[in-house]
Amino acid sequence: MSSVSILALVSPESSSAVAYAESESISAVTPRRHLVPTLRIRPTKGWAALNLRELWSYRDLLWILVERSIKVAHKQTALGVAWVALQPLIAAIILAVIFGHVAGLPSDGAPYLLFVFCGLTAWNYFSQAMQRASNSLVNNAQLVSKVYFPKMLIPLSHIFAALIDFSVMLIMLFIFMAVYRVPPTLRLAALPGFLFLMAMAATGVALWFSALSVRYRDCNYALPFFAQIWMYASPVVYPMSIVSPRWQPLFALNPAVGFIEGFRWAILGRGALTLPVLCLTIIMSLLALFSGAFFFRRVERDFADII
Repeated sequence: MSSVSILALVSPESSSAVAYAESESISAVTPRRHLVPTLRIRPTKGWAALNLRELWSYRDLLWILVERSIKVAHKQTALGVAWVALQPLIAAIILAVIFGHVAGLPSDGAPYLLFVFCGLTAWNYFSQAMQRASNSLVNNAQLVSKVYFPKMLIPLSHIFAALIDFSVMLIMLFIFMAVYRVPPTLRLAALPGFLFLMAMAATGVALWFSALSVRYRDCNYALPFFAQIWMYASPVVYPMSIVSPRWQPLFALNPAVGFIEGFRWAILGRGALTLPVLCLTIIMSLLALFSGAFFFRRVERDFADII
């Protein structure tokens, strides 16, 4: 009997069963490459890796955020970038009058105004990068909660954007050097290294505060006060040489001590920078950077829900 006659004698129920069996046999021999893969998305638990490869893949977005932060900083201002030069210049003159002429603080043989402006150039980059980046997540709440991208790019964009202000102050510093007839030396080649230390320390502190400010908005009020105290605890208006050698290692635990003194050493050709102080600055900057980065990644998963 043919296969057609056999199928004709089978009941509808049995024919459906045969069809189901045939479909099962066909799916069993179907190659796995034709099956639709299943993708499961689960939240990370515990401490997350830094995932630097993902940050690098979003580098175009980083430059867009840098350009955006620069435009926003000087938007609708009459003087524009001139404020970058006026603010530290006025601050340096006031500090030079109060601490140089009234208080009579030493300057390691350099003109006091040049001494203070050199310290302010290094400190202002550290302080502005730290404070702008620390408030960046709260100021970009809509971007954080609606679009996926590595949230670390937001504070990092302010670290890079602050280099524009630093460049303007550095040009002014070279003008001051010409006015006071301070010749440049080969030590200027060390400036990128000290700038890198400043950026590492500022990034680490900014990542801590930016992550904490999402949950605790008190950080937005506490950080400017904290930065003001930190400035007077750093050798901006006084040299490290006035600190007792017994307390200098403890004093150098402040990473700003090393890169401010190193900046003066590179610009003015003099300073109290020593190898132990430099090593402590490098260690503390790396500690701030990696601890801030790992803490940021640890709490990043909750930003969209809290902010």
